[in-house]
Amino acid sequence: MDSLSPVIGQRLTLPARASATPRLCDRSFLFRSIIIGGASRKFPRIRVKAVTNKLGSYSSSIDFSDPDWKSKYQKDFEARFNIPHLTDVFPNAVSYPSTFCLKMRTPVTEEFAGGYPSDEAWHGYINNNDRVLLKVIHFSSPTSAGAECIDPGCTWVEQWVHRAGPREKIYFKPEDVKAAIVTCGGLCPGLNDVIRQVVITLEIYGVKKIVGIPFGYRGFSDQDLAEMPLSRKVVQNVHLSGGSLLGVSRGGPTVSEIVDRMEDRGINMLFVLGGNGTHAGANAIHDECRRRKMKVAVVGVPKTIDNDIMLMDKTFGFDTAVEEAQRAINSAYIEAHSAYRGIGVVKLMGRSSGFIAMQASLASGQIDICLIPEVPFNLHGPHGVLTHLKYLLATKGSAVVCVAEGAGQNHLEKTNAKDASGNIVLGDIGVHIQQEIKKYFKEMGAPADVKYIDPTYMIRACRANASDGILCTVLGQNAVHGAFAGYSGITVGICNTHYVYFPIPEVISQPRTVDPNSRMWHRCLTSTGQPDFL
Repeated sequence: MDSLSPVIGQRLTLPARASATPRLCDRSFLFRSIIIGGASRKFPRIRVKAVTNKLGSYSSSIDFSDPDWKSKYQKDFEARFNIPHLTDVFPNAVSYPSTFCLKMRTPVTEEFAGGYPSDEAWHGYINNNDRVLLKVIHFSSPTSAGAECIDPGCTWVEQWVHRAGPREKIYFKPEDVKAAIVTCGGLCPGLNDVIRQVVITLEIYGVKKIVGIPFGYRGFSDQDLAEMPLSRKVVQNVHLSGGSLLGVSRGGPTVSEIVDRMEDRGINMLFVLGGNGTHAGANAIHDECRRRKMKVAVVGVPKTIDNDIMLMDKTFGFDTAVEEAQRAINSAYIEAHSAYRGIGVVKLMGRSSGFIAMQASLASGQIDICLIPEVPFNLHGPHGVLTHLKYLLATKGSAVVCVAEGAGQNHLEKTNAKDASGNIVLGDIGVHIQQEIKKYFKEMGAPADVKYIDPTYMIRACRANASDGILCTVLGQNAVHGAFAGYSGITVGICNTHYVYFPIPEVISQPRTVDPNSRMWHRCLTSTGQPDFL
C-alpha cells in the first residue's frame, strides 16, 4: 500500500510504493513531505499560509499573466474537489430509488428488493449538482486582516463544493449492506452522538447489519476483540455520556490487513471517526478497496477537539471543549484573584493550533495572557511574558495565563519520542511556565503565588453540549446519506454554516491553524490587552 505524503503547495499525491506498509493514524507519514509551492514567486505581502488556510493547496503552476488563469484555476479546483463515486470504478453500477423518505415511513422488507418504495412528491432530496460556496468574503487587498487571496490582486474566484444530504437514487440495497463504525485517536466530546446517529439513519434506510469495530483500527486485527452488534436499542441513550461506546486507540494494522478483514466479514460501508491521521488511513482504505475493485463506501467524520482540520467551520467536540475550559479558567481566576500576588496558569489542548486557547480566552474575559503555537513568544527579556506578568501584578495584583499545549516548544528540551499515532511527544509547556514564573519572582525577592491547572482529560471525557450535539447529529446523518449515494473517500463537514462533502485528501493536506493576522486573534488580543512578547 502506498504511503500518503501530502505535498503542501501542490496537489496531494501518492509517492512510489514503499517497501513497508505504513501504519494507520501515523502522522509521521501524513506530514512527512512539506513543500511550499510557488516559493519562487515574489508577490508583495502575499503569504502562502493565508492562502492555504482556507483555499486548500496553492497551485504553483498558475501563470497570473495568462488572461485565462481564473478559468483554469476554477477547473483545477473543480477537479480537486470532485468527490469520488462508485461509478468511477463501476460505470454500470445500478442505482435504486432511495429508501430514505420521511414522508413515507414504510418499513423496508424483502418484498421491496426489486424496487423500493419512494414518494415522488417528497422534495427532501439533494440534487447531485447542488453546491456550497467555500469562500464568502471578497477581500479587496492582500493586506486586509485575515486576507486569503489567490493572486496579488485578490481576484474574486467562485469556489464551489458538494452539498451534503440524501439523494433520490442510492447505490446499495439496504438488505445487502453490512455497515461498520470505528472510532480512532483520542477521546472527544460527541463520539457517542455521532455513533448513535449513524446507526439510527442506517436503520431508517433499512440496514439490519450494523457493527462497531472496537478500539480503533486495531479492532480489525486483534482476535480478542469481537465486533459489537449495533441497533437503535443499543445506542438509544449512549449520547448521554462521554467517551466512546466502541473504545478508541491509536495505531493499528496495515491497510492491506484491514481491507482483508473487511472483505472476510462482508463489510461494504465503513464510517471512520477521527482526525487527520485517521482520515489518512480512511483514504488509504478507500484507495485499496478501489484497487481491488470492491464495492465499498468509506466515509469519514472529522473528530478533533483541537479544531485543526482544513476547510471546515469547526469540528465536533470543539464547542464543548471551549465551554468546559471556562470552568478551569474561572477556577484559576478565583485562585489568583484571592491570593496575594496570585498568578493562575491554565494549559489547554492544541498541539499545532491554538483555537481552544484563543476562543476560551475570548469567552471567559478573565485571561491576561494567551499563548498559542502559531505566535512565538519570549519568556525572558524586556518584552517577555515574565516582564508583563510583573507589570500585571504591580497594576492589578493578579494575573491569569492561558497556554495551548503546543505553544512555546522552542523553550523546552526536544525529544525524539513519538506516540502510537506518530505524533511527537510534546514537552509540558504549562509546567515549564509555572516553574519559570516561580523562579523569576523568587529571584526578584517578591515571590508569586502560582496555581497551575491542566483540565485536558476532564474536557476530553465529558459529554457533548447542545451545540456539538446538533453538529454530531447532522454529521452522522450526512455520513450515511453520502455512503448510500455511492460516494467514497469523502468526509463530511460544515462550511459557511452548510453541510458539505469534501474529498479526504483536500482536508488532510496540512493542519488548520490560527492565522495571527485574523480578526479572531485580533479580538483575543483586544480582550487580553497583551503586548507582543518578542
